Amino acid sequence: MATVSAWPNNPNPNPNSSPSSPSSFLPVDPNLPPPPSSPGTSMSEQSDHLYFDSNPEESDSLSPPSTLPPIRTSLSENPNPNPNSPNSLSSSQPLALLHVSFNQDYGCFSSGTDRGFRIYNCDPFREIFRRDFDRGGGIGKVEMLYRCNILALVGGGPDPQYPVNKVMIWDDHQSRCIGELSFRSEVRGVRLRRDRIVVVLEQKVFVYNFSDLKLLHQIETSANPKGLCEVSQSAGKLVLVCPGLRKGQIRVEHYASRKTKFIMAHDSRIACFSLTQDGGLLATASSKGTLVRIFNTFDGTLLQEVRRGADRAEIYSLAFSTTAQWLAVSSDKGTVHVFSLKVNSGSPGTENPNPAPESNAAGAPAGSSLSFIKGVLPRYFNSEWSVAQFRLVEGNQYIVAFGHQKNTVVILGMDGSFYRCKFDPAKGGEMTQLEYNNFLKPEEPF
Repeated sequence: MATVSAWPNNPNPNPNSSPSSPSSFLPVDPNLPPPPSSPGTSMSEQSDHLYFDSNPEESDSLSPPSTLPPIRTSLSENPNPNPNSPNSLSSSQPLALLHVSFNQDYGCFSSGTDRGFRIYNCDPFREIFRRDFDRGGGIGKVEMLYRCNILALVGGGPDPQYPVNKVMIWDDHQSRCIGELSFRSEVRGVRLRRDRIVVVLEQKVFVYNFSDLKLLHQIETSANPKGLCEVSQSAGKLVLVCPGLRKGQIRVEHYASRKTKFIMAHDSRIACFSLTQDGGLLATASSKGTLVRIFNTFDGTLLQEVRRGADRAEIYSLAFSTTAQWLAVSSDKGTVHVFSLKVNSGSPGTENPNPAPESNAAGAPAGSSLSFIKGVLPRYFNSEWSVAQFRLVEGNQYIVAFGHQKNTVVILGMDGSFYRCKFDPAKGGEMTQLEYNNFLKPEEPF
């Protein structure tokens, strides 16, 4: 069950700061829907409860909400305006990273820490904004909406800034929360579009209209502790993907055509999946982590199957390139793989009637010294392998995306590492490291 309720109106939650400061870290997006308005009577009839701010012009003299403590904001020009603060970045206590994720076009990424959150630009790499809270401050999830001023925040860590069962809709142009979604259980994930807010719980997915926070759809799923869910980003073409009710099953919602498609993607439970921007292609990996399968979301056809390796692995992220020509995969084996795709989201392709089992059989790629036993393990040796790889620290968690420069990959680590690498689509092999940064490294006071 979820809830929606109205915030006391206070455009400046820090009464000790100037109303005009700080400015928004990103410009207001003119394509965004208007701020959420007061809910209609239908909301009170639903099991969910929403909180809105329907009067943003009310005087600043109102006291701030009790759940929104005074905050400290600094742009990249002044990363630490209050060096004497207990939560100062110059403190000897190391900063704990709780969350990292890309925005919808992979041009930026956000990180949630035990003190607040930060926003970074990918190319060129630089910190463009940070917000550190004076008390508590743990942000377990930060979801950006492209490069605009709207963020979705969820508390996290040992001292969460907000309850872990709430999604706070934050407008940094106004420096305040403009909405709140409250649930009976912990929020596992949040996804944003310009017209929708999607909240993922352990066994439910809720879809809300952005303009008025009206609940549009509620989906039952199997156990989903990772908060797996993806939505397309093409305007007017909403495709949502989440786990189905059966092990290894994917549920695809095509809202434009009002159709639901179930895909039995794997025999084991789903570990990770990714959508193309238009929602036409879906890449999936199971808990075995040996194979990645690419499906057409409209008819469920299996289009291609690629092999990460022979032994089990935990897949952390999958990412399509903008043109869907390449697929990147990161895992706990400390290697990022890039695969060549032979499909596109506009054609259904041909289904492989005998997809390879995700076995743990030992072996080597075709053409190796062990290729003489192809007759024994034909599916394994006929597997499609990655064309390029990049080696990282095994056991660390990394997420991956394709950079805006041609044939580049951006890798973010939960250890604070930022890598930019380049692969040669013709020669393949090991990628070349172009850049490395540690985005958790303390910065010198201004």
